[in-house]
Amino acid sequence: MPSVQLEDVMRAHGDALHAYVTRLTNGDRFAAEDVVQETWVRAWRNLDRLTENLGSVRGWLLRVAHNIAIDQHRSRRARPTEVGLPEQDLEYAAVAPSANDQVETRIVVRAMLETLSPAHRDTVLEVYYADRTAASAAKVLGVPPGTVKSRLHNAMRTLRESVSAQPLAA
Repeated sequence: MPSVQLEDVMRAHGDALHAYVTRLTNGDRFAAEDVVQETWVRAWRNLDRLTENLGSVRGWLLRVAHNIAIDQHRSRRARPTEVGLPEQDLEYAAVAPSANDQVETRIVVRAMLETLSPAHRDTVLEVYYADRTAASAAKVLGVPPGTVKSRLHNAMRTLRESVSAQPLAA
């Protein structure tokens, strides 16, 4: 059994550790509590080394807390920021489109495709419906990849313009 008790170390240095870590985390109470808790876990693992004979116990605790805070800061910066969806978006995402809506969408898309020239329509069908790259669509259509890209660009522009020109249905 070690001669030093963790409770004694916590009692002697807990307030100073918590105040230091709160400053390190810019007042973020939850982040500070995480850092302090991890510091106490590491102190418990190294309890046999926490004596004033081997160096300042408070200095060791503050250095460990500092390193943990830096590690947590770096790990948060390395991860993409998590963004929650608003409740109304979650409700919308949970509702699948009805069969009637799907049929109506197919009719509208088919009619829109009919407004394109055959070359543009074939290009859109190969790229979006057959899920081909520009290079593989070019091979199927027998044209250069650059032609596929320009046809696709022009077709999408034409479709956008025709959609924005149509009045909204009630």
